[in-house]
Amino acid sequence: MLLSLVRPFARDRFLHLLLLCGVVLSFIAPFHPTLWVHAIDWHTIITLAGLMMLTKGVELSGYFDVLGRRMVKRFDNERTLAMFLVSAAALLATFLTNDVALFIIVPLTITLKKLCAIPINRIIIFEALAVNAGSMLTPIGNPQNILLWGRSGLSFGEFSWQMAPIAFAIMLSLLALCWFCFPNKKLVYQIHDKKHDWQPRLVLSCVALYVVFIVALELKQDIWGLVVVAMGFLLLARRVLLSIDWSLLLVFMVMFIDVWLITQLPVLQHALAGINQLSATGLFALGIGLSQLISNVPSTILLLNYVPASMLLAFAVNIGGFGLLPGSLANLIALRMANDRRIWVRFHYYSLPMLLWAATVGYGLLYLR
Repeated sequence: MLLSLVRPFARDRFLHLLLLCGVVLSFIAPFHPTLWVHAIDWHTIITLAGLMMLTKGVELSGYFDVLGRRMVKRFDNERTLAMFLVSAAALLATFLTNDVALFIIVPLTITLKKLCAIPINRIIIFEALAVNAGSMLTPIGNPQNILLWGRSGLSFGEFSWQMAPIAFAIMLSLLALCWFCFPNKKLVYQIHDKKHDWQPRLVLSCVALYVVFIVALELKQDIWGLVVVAMGFLLLARRVLLSIDWSLLLVFMVMFIDVWLITQLPVLQHALAGINQLSATGLFALGIGLSQLISNVPSTILLLNYVPASMLLAFAVNIGGFGLLPGSLANLIALRMANDRRIWVRFHYYSLPMLLWAATVGYGLLYLR
């Protein structure tokens, strides 16, 4: 049991890199370890923890596996199958965060390779793009939105309403691209699917706990919502808590601290002092460009030290998830799960044009507003 909990921490190379960066920064920036705990945005961490537990509960119930296999068997050509998987990835990301959605949809996609011949790498690339697009819509769709939502003071509905234009525009564009990139080729299933059992009680419990958790977040009772979810799984299915990749939470906690240490560097403080004087166009470009270098979540953390949690900033850092691989942690998760070196280069064939298009659309929407 202890080994299963420790193993993800030992294998997470991204976490190790963040820890190494933190150690180096500790020798350069002013050393104040007592302030590190305040550098972490606990609203974001609590929200991620609750959603990870709920998602893992549904996954272990077997429901997504059964539902996915039944629905996929209804598609007889490659294009409609790809459109369904991409749409499903975007929809899951809307309410389960982009990272968590990938843990559900990518394994299902990989199992389909055993059933029929499909371009698995291309589909996974589009799923990575889809979760970044779909997660734009809601304040719980991705970590940067969770952070921005907590700082903005907006309600769940208000935040979603302001993000709806860019989210729907990018998603429709991605579906159009998907239509042209996957041919209307007939699928030939090679083996018969086996019967898979699932646990309706666990699924219904997860739905009930999800509603309770969202209500708790809306009422600013984050900790109590997390306690209710955790206690629910302790009573119903303890294996859920043991199966979660807790290292992902530590990644974000260390990321918060690293970015805070970066902001304490004297040379950087001088350089960033003028951020709040930038024009709307300058801040928009900075949010996108910075996301390409250090990922959109750290960029959000860094920029919120100098500018308010505005719609412009939300547009910029969400758009910044496209483009280069580091733009979003979801990109890294999806490509790592594909377990194919060729996909790392091919990803940019689609992601870079999507970045340019999303930036153009986003800027146009901000200008019209």
